[in-house]
Amino acid sequence: MQRRQLIQSAASLAVSGLSLNARSQAFPARPVKLMVAFPAGGPTDITMRVLADNASKILGQPVVIENKPGAGGTLPAQALQSLPADGYTLAQIPLGVFRLPYTTKINWDPVKDLAYVLNVTGYAFGLVVPADSPLKSWTHFVGWAKANPGKLSYGSTGTMTSPHLTMELIAQKLGIELLHVPYKGSAEVMQSILGGNIMAAADSTGFAPQVEAGKLRVLNTWGEARLAKFPDAPTLKELGLGLVQNSPFGIAAPRGTPPAVVKRLHDAFKQAMEQASYTTVLAKYDMVPMYMSTAGYSRFAQETFVREKGLIEKLGLLKAS
Repeated sequence: MQRRQLIQSAASLAVSGLSLNARSQAFPARPVKLMVAFPAGGPTDITMRVLADNASKILGQPVVIENKPGAGGTLPAQALQSLPADGYTLAQIPLGVFRLPYTTKINWDPVKDLAYVLNVTGYAFGLVVPADSPLKSWTHFVGWAKANPGKLSYGSTGTMTSPHLTMELIAQKLGIELLHVPYKGSAEVMQSILGGNIMAAADSTGFAPQVEAGKLRVLNTWGEARLAKFPDAPTLKELGLGLVQNSPFGIAAPRGTPPAVVKRLHDAFKQAMEQASYTTVLAKYDMVPMYMSTAGYSRFAQETFVREKGLIEKLGLLKAS
């Protein structure tokens, strides 16, 4: 009798496994939604739409972009917490997601409660001022900030985003006080600086067209080396600050998404990353593919979660327990 029950249980598990495998192989049977953490029209939105279009052709179903800006780029990741783990809704994961538990009370864990699919790219950042600004160089910027504590205003793509925290870390290192003005995305930041509402903008190089049009000037860039597009702009390392910021980001699904579905998504988006249309649009914003596999991206999430706590503590922004 016991042997018969064991056989029946084994058969039931086998059928269940076959059913799950069949569903995974059939995935996707309808459109997939990819939530982007920043508004339409900015570098993130534009590059992710090209990636989604490429993936659509590989998956045989549309990958539809939904913009969910605000809260420092963390809204898509938060939205995944209440969605089915079926692979039909995905989220872009900016670095701000790993800082969230240290600054805000939340009931989920960025490492454990997301299924990481792959990392796709990162940003090229820099600091710009209006072309007619009296702040002609980084030396002028720092000097004015020291002479006018808390009055030098700069915009970023949101509180606790990489541009915001990097600028605050720079200010701390130099002993200056800046006035931070947060926005929901690059398009808003550019509109504000061109309108004379802020003195500077810390952002990804979506500002390039405005620089090339003679409306903005680049004071520095934040990568390992100078950008070919702005060869005269020094890096933060060259300025003696010892900082490099490229803020990698990728794609995740809800926790518990079947591994076969994650693999299908990984393979499709990896192939989409390798297409010329994607690398070309990235280059427009001085971005490059930064591939991490599912396992590699999951490790990156764990390591980043720990590292970002140190940054938040250093800046004195850690929330009270």
